[in-house]
Amino acid sequence: MRILVTNDDGVHAPGIEVLEAIARELSDDVWTVAPAEEQSGAGHSLTLAEPVRVRQLATRRYAVRGTPTDAVMMAVGVVMKDHRPDLVLSGVNRGANLAEDVTYSGTVSAAMEGTLAGIRSIALSQTLGGLEGEAEPFECARVWGPRVIRALLDAPWTPGVLVNVNFPPVRSAEVRGVRVTEQGFHDYGRLVIDARRDPRGNPYYWFGLGPDAKVPGHETDLKAIRESHISVTPLHLDLTHYPTIPALRGALAGLADAAASG
Repeated sequence: MRILVTNDDGVHAPGIEVLEAIARELSDDVWTVAPAEEQSGAGHSLTLAEPVRVRQLATRRYAVRGTPTDAVMMAVGVVMKDHRPDLVLSGVNRGANLAEDVTYSGTVSAAMEGTLAGIRSIALSQTLGGLEGEAEPFECARVWGPRVIRALLDAPWTPGVLVNVNFPPVRSAEVRGVRVTEQGFHDYGRLVIDARRDPRGNPYYWFGLGPDAKVPGHETDLKAIRESHISVTPLHLDLTHYPTIPALRGALAGLADAAASG
């Protein structure tokens, strides 16, 4: 099995070293193609207004001057074009990628790009919390990552679906289990925008996230992490909300008839 390892924290980030080690437990054919610099929050952006450059750092290890999406595209279309990967692993991100934050995440977007290319793709993130000061903050991901990935590879894989895995902010021995979860939502009604001034008196701002939106009866990724479980969330690329289609067709029927009659 040929594995492509990528991320959004940059090719020199400690999390990608952890993911490379995880990948080598699964295969001896591991390639790393990742952004040259940190691209956190880049989402599924693509570089169009300037050239994308690729530099080889070592055997099967490349840095891309661009976004996580650029990195996957260059891996599949240039670096590994003669023998495409069988699996894309993105991460291990420093910090969680939960709830609607997946839409901002370069880690998840790299897995999206792999999915668009028809390759099984998994995004992996380590929630930090109390682990921020730990000597090995990725220990939970390092220990549990190979087990989770092996189990996922044995499962049926639907085209157009990627898997988003988040590890809780606990040591590996303290993990209470693995849950298949729904995507949760934060309560952004209490979003905090912290206004400050720099030494020259110019204003700048920090965004603070609101608390989780707790939905009774729903097993969300946020709930799983809060309860020290590994969260495994299937995400799909088709964003169409099919139940709304009939109502919109009814509402717009008059416009369609008017256009047809000239």
